Amino acid sequence: MTLSPIVPLLAALAASAPAAAAEAPAPVADAAKPAKKPAHPDNDYIKEHGYEGPKTCEVCHPGTAKAFLQTVHWKHASKVPNVDHLDPKVEYGMKNRIYTFCNGNDIVNDLKPIPQNDQGKSKITGCNSCHPGNHLSDVGSEGAAAESAIDCLVCHSSKYDWSKRKPFKTPDGKVAIGQDRSVEAAAAVGKPGVKNCMACHESAGGGNLIKRGFAFDAEHDAHARKGMVCVDCHKAKDHKIPTGFDPNNWANDGVRLSCQGCHTDKPHKDSDYDAHVAKVACQTCHIPTTGGAVAKDFTKWTKDSATGFWEPTTIRREPASTRPVYAWFNGNVENTPHLIGPKGDRKDGQSKITPFKIYQGRAYYDAKTGKLLSMDFAQPTATGDTLAGVASAAKTLGIKDYQPVPGWQTIYFASSHLVTKEKALSCDRCHVADGVMPFEELGYSKAEIAKRKLRSAELWFDKLNAKERKKDEF
Repeated sequence: MTLSPIVPLLAALAASAPAAAAEAPAPVADAAKPAKKPAHPDNDYIKEHGYEGPKTCEVCHPGTAKAFLQTVHWKHASKVPNVDHLDPKVEYGMKNRIYTFCNGNDIVNDLKPIPQNDQGKSKITGCNSCHPGNHLSDVGSEGAAAESAIDCLVCHSSKYDWSKRKPFKTPDGKVAIGQDRSVEAAAAVGKPGVKNCMACHESAGGGNLIKRGFAFDAEHDAHARKGMVCVDCHKAKDHKIPTGFDPNNWANDGVRLSCQGCHTDKPHKDSDYDAHVAKVACQTCHIPTTGGAVAKDFTKWTKDSATGFWEPTTIRREPASTRPVYAWFNGNVENTPHLIGPKGDRKDGQSKITPFKIYQGRAYYDAKTGKLLSMDFAQPTATGDTLAGVASAAKTLGIKDYQPVPGWQTIYFASSHLVTKEKALSCDRCHVADGVMPFEELGYSKAEIAKRKLRSAELWFDKLNAKERKKDEF
């Protein structure tokens, strides 16, 4: 699970046209078109005065930097009331969470140089490399220095030079992250584009398209095909980004979204399809595939012969290449050392059948407490010594007495992207003998399945046949 971050559950913009007027005006030949409003009207000011980070932005957007420090993108944590066994007074997220997809967090994997490997190579790496600051003012920091450290352009510039956003050591030995604060980048600001978001969210979890396994492009998503960008659905207010519910993604800005926000509870031109909406999540039919990492082993790392660096052994799949599993989900999350998954029930009046990617991760548990242990990646990245990473993390967290033993954790990732209209599940994909829907596992008895013809073509044949004949006529 932030979806997604994710990120999150899917929200899509409505494609319906506004109601037509009683009589459309006649077209006017060579009518003058209104001037297109520039993406950012104050570019001339930036060109004249230069760009000094948030200080420049605050000329027109006073108070924005201070407010941004209270968002999930800066804090990497929030209170999480919908997840079991968490302290309601404590904020959780990438800052401090321990689970088997990352097995580390911003605390134990703070941005730092790793030891040299057997090829004499080292690098600066860490979980908080995606934090939109300069690392000198890091995750959750506050005050004037933190406000001035915000990298506004990493999200808002379409001409951001990503080669400048690299970690480096300052003259006094501290680790910082570079930023592109050029006038060229500042003069190209606007609402975040797909690349601005996906630079972090696509590569989260150890590599390209690993974590959630979705590609937001015209080939894989209906909304991207329409030219939409992430923030068309995830519309921010005061830099608080709305997200959906995802067992994997805990930290949030307290603002939620859903498909119905744009498409309403009756999105189809078919009453039978609309009847499904009360109990079946939109994603179930419209996201029939998933992808990304399906399993990782943090107890055994694999060496890259070219670089000499090690990484967790990972089994991954391409976007839209695997089938999801289905479960009832009401937005609440079961959270145990060996399972993070959806809570819900057919009869609770809130749950919907929802698709998930199943991920399994092996890591070290403490045999004395049964709790999952975290890992500092510096040592295993250099040498492959995973227990050295556990020992380093334990020292950072103040854990002195523990006994590491390997164990598995299963995590359900909500399927919220890879939306399709053309390849959406139809009647004959679910309501057949070998259909994708596991009715028994979802609480339907064999007698009810037979009585309601839930696995019979008799339920849908005549209607589907009529639809396809009508389509063939055109």
